[in-house]
Amino acid sequence: MSAFTIRNATPADIPAITRIYEEAVLYGTATYELTPPDETEMAARMANTLRQDYPYFVACDRDGAVIGYAYAGPFRARPAYRWTVEDSIYLAPEAKGQGVGTALLRRLLDACQDKGFRQMIAVIGGADNQPSIKVHAKLGFTHIGIFEGSGFKFGRWIDTVFMQFALNGGKETLPDETVYPGTLT
Repeated sequence: MSAFTIRNATPADIPAITRIYEEAVLYGTATYELTPPDETEMAARMANTLRQDYPYFVACDRDGAVIGYAYAGPFRARPAYRWTVEDSIYLAPEAKGQGVGTALLRRLLDACQDKGFRQMIAVIGGADNQPSIKVHAKLGFTHIGIFEGSGFKFGRWIDTVFMQFALNGGKETLPDETVYPGTLT
């Protein structure tokens, strides 16, 4: 796969997004969900993300088929975390190793920078999930810790890797507290 494009996700992408996520739930450790959500649930999740003005993108192959998606959302619900986002990236099996994840993450970083966020946190399921760890490291994320044995899936304990990327000066400058970044346009 040599050609792909990235665009804003729309509700019409939900069937493809649901299929990609189902694969991740059933066969991977990137998510700790055990039962794949249906299209109705995935549509509700997308609507909630977009309603809060977080970025949500899809990658499409040359024929327009969705081969991956990425979005940012709140890292935690408490108000003091409002300047910090968590990224999520999922790829169809045929898109892995083709630069799609890197391109989606780069687009997500740019969008979150533009919205005024100060930190992006990667919460990576599986310390053995080297492709995800490498993509994040390649784009400048630093390793901040491992939450050992934090997930139980496929009959085994799974570690969670935390990585962090500073946006807009990170902790070195104060944010404009009159603006809540999740509602910027």
